Amino acid sequence: MLSTKNIEVVKADLSRWAEAVHMNEPRTLGDFVVLFITFMSFYPEFRNVFHLRVGRILWPFLWLCPRLGFLSIDSPNVGPGLYIQHGECTFVSAESIGANCWIGRQVVIGYSNDTDRPTIGHNVRIYAGAKIIGKINIGDNATIGLNTVVIDNVAPGATVLGVPARVVWTAKPPSVVSDKTGL
Repeated sequence: MLSTKNIEVVKADLSRWAEAVHMNEPRTLGDFVVLFITFMSFYPEFRNVFHLRVGRILWPFLWLCPRLGFLSIDSPNVGPGLYIQHGECTFVSAESIGANCWIGRQVVIGYSNDTDRPTIGHNVRIYAGAKIIGKINIGDNATIGLNTVVIDNVAPGATVLGVPARVVWTAKPPSVVSDKTGL
């Protein structure tokens, strides 16, 4: 962990995972090392994310910390803080995935043909069984519900459900509060 060039991204992943599994927020290097050992030992989904971050340099150690064979992550650009909740039969092949995304089990994110794959924004939460297919954009802070099939763009802050996906709720953008004191 300490020798990778992506140390800041790995630290962001560790912090996100600690938050997701209700562990204390890491503050010191020792906290990060303890979390790393814990997640590599007991959270095989984290191993897949870590292998994605460090690449081939870890291949000699695959026997010690093997990846889950039924969790596939094939994305050229994955932001920090990716959390995979239970990786059973989860296939992720997005053009890019933003920071702090949460992906549930049995999710399929992928191609509609040889080249078209989705782009996932920041802080997106994708619940179990969802399917996101084709060259579409999922906006920042969107929520994809259980077993939802998404084949069209999803606006930022929208919550979609159903087959095909329909918007059931949209978060209001934060309002700008002006200072009326004139200072």
